[in-house]
Amino acid sequence: MESIVDLFRHAVSQTLVSLSHNWPYLLAGILTAAALKAFLKSDRVSAFLLRFRGAGVFAATAAAVTTPFCSCGTTAVVLGMMAGAMPLAPVVAFMVASPLSSPGELVYSAGLFGWPFAIWFFASSILLGLGGGGVAAVLESRGWLKGQTRFTIAGAPSPVPGGRAAARSPIRNPIPTSAAACACAAGPARPSDASAGPYRDASSACGCAAAATAPSPRPGPLVSRTLEFLLAAAEVTRALVPMFLGFAFLGYLLNGLIPASWISALFGEGRAYGVPLAATLGLPLYVNSEASLPLVRAFLDSGMTRGAVMAFLIAGSGTSVGAITGALTIARWRVVGLVTAVLWIGAILAGWGFDLAAAAGWI
Repeated sequence: MESIVDLFRHAVSQTLVSLSHNWPYLLAGILTAAALKAFLKSDRVSAFLLRFRGAGVFAATAAAVTTPFCSCGTTAVVLGMMAGAMPLAPVVAFMVASPLSSPGELVYSAGLFGWPFAIWFFASSILLGLGGGGVAAVLESRGWLKGQTRFTIAGAPSPVPGGRAAARSPIRNPIPTSAAACACAAGPARPSDASAGPYRDASSACGCAAAATAPSPRPGPLVSRTLEFLLAAAEVTRALVPMFLGFAFLGYLLNGLIPASWISALFGEGRAYGVPLAATLGLPLYVNSEASLPLVRAFLDSGMTRGAVMAFLIAGSGTSVGAITGALTIARWRVVGLVTAVLWIGAILAGWGFDLAAAAGWI
């Protein structure tokens, strides 16, 4: 019983030590993620990608690694891309790179594993997005990905020769909202001087006198954005901090239960199979970045190489339950299989490359 109590005490103390070392990076990651979450919406990202559809794979990869979208946000962006009749190559590029990294996770992983690891991981995310989009472009040109979207969005633009899209609205005569209808029917608003001539009273139009005469007070743009940022920061904190503490504790607890010699034998230096094994285990065992990062950080202390850690995180992040579920709602198995294969192969290459670079003293 005393050994179990000592084991728990050691896991708690190591978790607190990890928190004391990494809290500045956690704070920076929270603030960065909250700012992007509050000020960068999925519809804006979709509009950006449609604006630069000529360089679709590059634009999709750039948007993927600079946005903090979860699986739901990634799905929303992909739906917007499909609504704009974009080819599957940029869609695949975004699906590959988006779950891997973001500015917040870049800072977070730097605190846990160091800046060389974080920068290598971020660069690998970019290369995998470009590579996945390039492979998808080749396969799509040969018809292998034909019919691999699960539905066609009503009103989506129809591609025409020359690369331009002719937009078709699914509603021929859209009904304006009540506010817009009032504004249109009321005409120019009456100035404060009641003697001014040809102005109509906006309160008499469309039957919205009550709304016009007693408008509800609304906060200014600065106050509204500040509140949105604070709410996003609170939301990210509620998700990140408990996950960090819980899974860091679990990792250090497992370190006490699993002999370090086992971890070294499977994932230690000089084990060529360690990186592919870590990438393969990442496919079913990865939870999310908030949980998996502190968990594998604890395994690092038991002899796991950083290359194996990287392979686990890259392969698992894009193939988590949320990511695969979101992908299957918008694409069929060939697209999902392509994304999974790119992530698994890319994870192995990135992990091996990092370990080789570290052994050569380059990083």
